[in-house]
Amino acid sequence: MVGGIVAGVVVLFLLLVFARTIRIVPQARAGVVERLGRYNRTLDPGMTFLVPFVDRLRPLIDLREQVVSFPPQPVITQDNLVVNIDTVLYFTVNDARSATYEVANPLQAIEQITVTTLRNVIGSLTLEDALTSRDHINAQLRGVLDEATNKWGIRVNRVEIKSIDPPPTIQEAMEKQMRAERDRRAAILNAEGIKQSQILTAEGQQRAAVLTAEGEKQAAILRAEGEAQAIQKVFDAIHAADPDPKLLSYQYLQMLPRLAQGDANKVFVIPSEFSQAVTGLGRMFGQSDQPDRSGEDKS
Repeated sequence: MVGGIVAGVVVLFLLLVFARTIRIVPQARAGVVERLGRYNRTLDPGMTFLVPFVDRLRPLIDLREQVVSFPPQPVITQDNLVVNIDTVLYFTVNDARSATYEVANPLQAIEQITVTTLRNVIGSLTLEDALTSRDHINAQLRGVLDEATNKWGIRVNRVEIKSIDPPPTIQEAMEKQMRAERDRRAAILNAEGIKQSQILTAEGQQRAAVLTAEGEKQAAILRAEGEAQAIQKVFDAIHAADPDPKLLSYQYLQMLPRLAQGDANKVFVIPSEFSQAVTGLGRMFGQSDQPDRSGEDKS
């Protein structure tokens, strides 16, 4: 009975020793080993052996990039406005020993440095500059944090400002200002559109008037050339036919009634050529009667 109890105790002791001797460190983790209370070494991923009851493995440290979001922090700007700023921090542990022994609470220390740096940076900027200079603020935060956390074995990869919330009254005023600015731009664009439309309409009317005048000019030239050619042809035909003056007088008399036509012709003046034409016709008829009279006389 006593031997069985002793054997059981021995087996439990051996299992305890075995469990404290062999340790497995997962990938992307690091372990700090202390021997008799002092730092001994840093364990890499894989299986390792410890000296039981002499070596102690501290909690494993995550070596992956970590993201921490800090609660909104009230900050006063240069123009004495209180704004709440949310920040997001991306960091990586590079040295497990420094992260274990150089700082007691790394996240709290980083948060306090972030708040202090934000107050210094935002305090030198107005609200408008703070809203439009996020890249500048992020760069300054990262530089200060990286310098402070380097001795802690922590590397700050990025610092992002998630939001900058001004007071509600300031937000309302900014919305009214933006609305007025949009209305002003819309009015300017509308006026520019009307101006361009009027200019294009005037240019189109001017171009149309020029083209119409050009068309009328070309038509008048063509009509004049056509009339000139017709007159020339009539003139050439008359001279080529060599008409008798009596025929011309007869044609002249036929044109007189046409000249007298029309409602506006109240008074008709007989030109001097009319008597000459009548005299010419009289002579023509007189000459046609002379042979008959001579024949009568001879008879």
